[in-house]
Amino acid sequence: MTDLRTPLNAGTLHLPHRLAMAPMTRSRAKPDGTPGDLAARYYTQRAGMGLLITEGTQPSDDGQGYLATPGIYTDAHVAGWRTVTDAVHVDGARIFVQLMHVGRRAHPDNTPHHRQPVAPSAIAPGEEMFTLGGMQPVPAPRALSTDEVQQTVADFAHAARRAIEAGADGVEIHGANGYLVHQFLAPDANQRTDRYGGSMENRARFAIEVVRAVAEAIGPERTAIRLSPGVPTGGIAEGSGNDDLYRYLTAELDAMGLAYLHLLFVRGEDPLLAELRGLFRGTLVLNRPGRQRDQIGADVAAGLADIEALGVLALANPDLIQRLKTDAPLNALRPAFFYAGGGAEGYTDYPTLDAA
Repeated sequence: MTDLRTPLNAGTLHLPHRLAMAPMTRSRAKPDGTPGDLAARYYTQRAGMGLLITEGTQPSDDGQGYLATPGIYTDAHVAGWRTVTDAVHVDGARIFVQLMHVGRRAHPDNTPHHRQPVAPSAIAPGEEMFTLGGMQPVPAPRALSTDEVQQTVADFAHAARRAIEAGADGVEIHGANGYLVHQFLAPDANQRTDRYGGSMENRARFAIEVVRAVAEAIGPERTAIRLSPGVPTGGIAEGSGNDDLYRYLTAELDAMGLAYLHLLFVRGEDPLLAELRGLFRGTLVLNRPGRQRDQIGADVAAGLADIEALGVLALANPDLIQRLKTDAPLNALRPAFFYAGGGAEGYTDYPTLDAA
């Protein structure tokens, strides 16, 4: 039986154990989208996780939605991320940059060009967003033209090449959590009448084209994607009504030979999870938000996942692997500083066991 201590050797992933750090927005980038001065320290502190998946990183100006999130499409971005990747590689970790285009979940006050958000269809998510002017309603987006959809695919491929140039081991395409790729998948956010809307196959087309373009740019062994079947977020409420699309999409992804498929799954022991596990024969990373400490490792042991990704536990415990091995107490979370931009508080000042 595989457990968390079993090393993983799959493709270019050679990991000492079966835990990874999940992607988490931290809102501490510089105004131009370059990673902040403490980013290298933050990720290096958590190098013991083996596989680090970075915070969501926009592939273009249109891809940004929140304040102080990093990009990976300019020379400055590449130089900034190079300091991070060099640092974590010294400590033996692998790092995948998550490419996150937020689509309609954006506010013009937060983006470098201050333009209207873009999306599959002109449907607002019905939520508010923090800006320098305080909380404001997210405006209705502009629907991308068919040509603009194809340009967005090219933007993802360009960002992927730049991530590899910056020293990343690969990229994870964010196809979850109500962002652009997820918006194309979901019928309540995608009401297009061109080849990217309507049928299940058409709504999956954008995700497949993005993955294919990225894989052609940097190699499928460096390409991954994250999906969140049925997760209600950002105005999307799929329930189980989109399950057939996820079955179809997972089978298509399986044929591409990707580094891994990352599932964010909140539906308990829903049979869909086992179905997707069976459809994807490569490395499957599973993230279950709110997982209790005594449940860590259960999905790997049951064969539902090859790797389990942990979020806030890794955020608050830079030496999480050591704490789990020795049954040591965990640091208390400080949610008020999860997204607070700028300083070290709640970012790089969580103590290790030795410091405590």
